[in-house]
Amino acid sequence: MMKTPLTEKKDWERHLKRVAKLDADRRRILALAPNDAYHEILEHPEPTALIHSFAEEDFFFLIHDIGPADSLELLAMASSRQWEYILDVEIWHRDQIDLKAVTHWFNLLLKAAPSRFVNWALRDKPDLVEYYMNKTIDVCIREHDQDPSELEGDFFTFDDVFYVRLVDPPEKRESDPESLERQQAFLGDMLHRLAMTDHVLYQETLLRTVNVIPAESEEEAYRFRNVRLAEKGFLPFDEAVGVYQPINIRALKKQEKQIPPERTPDHFLPIPLNHLAFLEKDNRFSRALSIISLDEIFQQIQIEFAGLCNQIASADQKPIHDREELRDIVKKACGYLEIGLERLAGKKTTLDDNKTAAMIRSYPLIDIFRLGYGVVINLKQRAKQWQQQSWFANNRLALSFWDELLVGVIGGLLVDRPKFFDNFQTEGLYREFASLADVKSTHKALKQAMAFDDMLSCMSIDTTDFPEGHFITYKNLMLTLWARHELGLPVNPAPIQIEDFKSFFRSLWQTRNKLPKIKESAKSDFLIFLSAVSAFTEAEISNNLGRALEQLFSEIESEYGEVAAEDLDPRFVQLFMLSA
Repeated sequence: MMKTPLTEKKDWERHLKRVAKLDADRRRILALAPNDAYHEILEHPEPTALIHSFAEEDFFFLIHDIGPADSLELLAMASSRQWEYILDVEIWHRDQIDLKAVTHWFNLLLKAAPSRFVNWALRDKPDLVEYYMNKTIDVCIREHDQDPSELEGDFFTFDDVFYVRLVDPPEKRESDPESLERQQAFLGDMLHRLAMTDHVLYQETLLRTVNVIPAESEEEAYRFRNVRLAEKGFLPFDEAVGVYQPINIRALKKQEKQIPPERTPDHFLPIPLNHLAFLEKDNRFSRALSIISLDEIFQQIQIEFAGLCNQIASADQKPIHDREELRDIVKKACGYLEIGLERLAGKKTTLDDNKTAAMIRSYPLIDIFRLGYGVVINLKQRAKQWQQQSWFANNRLALSFWDELLVGVIGGLLVDRPKFFDNFQTEGLYREFASLADVKSTHKALKQAMAFDDMLSCMSIDTTDFPEGHFITYKNLMLTLWARHELGLPVNPAPIQIEDFKSFFRSLWQTRNKLPKIKESAKSDFLIFLSAVSAFTEAEISNNLGRALEQLFSEIESEYGEVAAEDLDPRFVQLFMLSA
């Protein structure tokens, strides 16, 4: 019976509602705990259609969250593209196929859907199967007049013509016998199923296996795998590192985003959801997305953001196997996007969420990321250039000369991918840059180190006189020189006798205050001393290092304010070089 236009329209509307319902169910299920999501899928009225609606990345994370061995029912219902994505991510170590990983995942897929896997592997992935067999089996074709007993080794056959022996590299036999047993069990099962399903295809596969050139086959498989992953942002390393290529604002403004002509969300397109799910709510980028969420280009931005995160993972050469690893990548992407957006807005513009949303609509996310990263990389280059020309480096002093805080800041800038020195304030010792405020605080600390270095370079300090057995920093070096000057001792970097130091120590403190406080006159004397032994005026030192010197005296107050002079022990005084 021929359908009328009205009937076709109703069918189409019904189909759109079904797809939209699957899309809503998918979003709801991905927000659940792994075990809850697993049961929700199995109890869904259309579990196979639901699984097929998952983007490959989201299905991959779900499988790992549940546990691959516990997800056989889901793997059995997965689409061929989802199977292929799992293999593309899991069985490669850089540009080489990991045979142990191939065995593991082939075995799981065989257990999940035996007949389907055999047909899929040999018809859709014959090159990979033949390469794998070439590495793991020996094939011998018996001549018509040859006695099978003449074949040496543990050969077996299903047709008395093609004889197969399971092998493994000698180094693996010795190091991982369990892996060898799993491999042999899998191969025996798969070969048996193939021979029973399609004997002609079984013989053709064995013939092609013998003639495989492993290097060429692996290179060809790697090329096709890279093409597939590149569509999702997982570019080869030499291309993916382009995400870290800095871009200036003028060049960015020429890279306007291409808006697709369609104006309605495409529910047929599986969009990765996990990337946006890990956005922090207080992030500028996530707040802007909440404004765009009802916009017609929101779907494009979702895909764009997922591609950016995947490219960062490729550039960092950190495969993403679980959600926590993805969370780190998302946080990194958001941090540099925020810096790029703040930089794009300029100093004169107050950046609210609506303006942020407008910039996200107008410019590619990868270019905004590159703009933000460029701000940090410029700071890195400045630190590296200063280090090469600095006084402390020319005198072969270690980076530890700059004490804990400045060492952390400078060290974080000098690594290949600069990190912000967080010092356990929010996460750990180091984290990714998350805002322009992080950049400014790092820049401020670097300028402080450079200013101290300039001053020390003018003080005629002979570093060969540094005493052995003392951990010397810029702090205890300057304070020791000052203390020696106040005590009338030669101004050199030699430890002060503890008895001599006690009189200087008593002279530092105000006697009328209940709280330990260093005299203002002592601070002024220190400033006068630094000016006298360097080429800088008191005003210049105060302007460049005034706050840092105040922090230094605050540190003295905090460390030794409650300590009586009689109780001082050279072993526990770090801000001055003392001897017993």
